[in-house]
Amino acid sequence: MNQYETVFIMTPVLSDQQMKETVEKFKGILVAAGAEIINEEEWGLKSMAYPIQKKSTGFYQLLEFKGEPVALAKLETAFRRDERVIRFLTVKLEKYAAEYAAKRRNKFNKKED
Repeated sequence: MNQYETVFIMTPVLSDQQMKETVEKFKGILVAAGAEIINEEEWGLKSMAYPIQKKSTGFYQLLEFKGEPVALAKLETAFRRDERVIRFLTVKLEKYAAEYAAKRRNKFNKKED
C-alpha cells in the first residue's frame, strides 16, 4: 500500500453543510476502494494566488490516506467529475515525507488539546 496526500479546493459558494457533504463523498469513495484514511484537515476558506474559474477564494481540504493506485484513480476521476471541486493535487509520500507528515500530525494534534 502506498501513502498519499491530496489537497483539493472547493468552490467558495458552498454552504458549510454542502462542503462537509462533498468531503464525506470523497472519503466514502476512498473507503469503498479499500483505502485507509489516516488524516483529514479542513483548512477553511483561503485566498488563492490567482483566480481560477473567476473565483479568487476557495475551501481547502487535505486528506492523507493509504491505498492502492486503483483507489487513487477512482478518487481523481470523482474530482474531475464534480463541479464543486476547482483544483486538486495528489502526491505519493515516500518514506521520509510520510515520517514528516506523521510528525506534523502529532504536533497539530497537541496544539488542539
